[in-house]
Amino acid sequence: MVVHTLLLALGANQAGAWGPPDQTLARARQELACAGVRVLASSCLYDTLPLGPGRQSPYLNAVLLCSAHMGPAALLRLVKRLERRAGRRLSARWGPRSLDIDILDFGGRRLGWSRRRLERLVPGRLILPHPQIDRRAFVLIPLLEVAPQWQHPTLCAAGRILLARLAPASRRGVRRSLAFAAAACQKQGA
Repeated sequence: MVVHTLLLALGANQAGAWGPPDQTLARARQELACAGVRVLASSCLYDTLPLGPGRQSPYLNAVLLCSAHMGPAALLRLVKRLERRAGRRLSARWGPRSLDIDILDFGGRRLGWSRRRLERLVPGRLILPHPQIDRRAFVLIPLLEVAPQWQHPTLCAAGRILLARLAPASRRGVRRSLAFAAAACQKQGA
């Protein structure tokens, strides 16, 4: 089977079944590795302001550069299963989450894009690359930490150019928080 290089965004802003956000993101990284997703590089964790409605706690966000021997649909099923195991339940769009894992890029593949930009996304439908990367400093900053030469496959623009196009206020809401160290893969229940 072909090895695919991919970028995953991880985020959390509330405690869940795997603990507080920092522990949840570390566990998610470990669970991905145990499921056959090889983590090649991890960004630091970043404290970021929430996008959603109402009052929410700040998010912790990170981006992983990975490789995997699975297709996009299998990867989507895996990340959704991990989100549920971490305690995520369906909630309001952009509401608080115990874990959110987005597939940002899957080997430069284009999937589900129309000629015009998609504004309303269908939950659970995979669109590659993620249709809102270019609007989110909290994704681009850690993405460029692990893949500084990354270029958006659909917009044909370098990630650093996309980040420069964002309003300075959106970049100010993203602060480096913690190193995101690797953890060994352990059997469940160990």
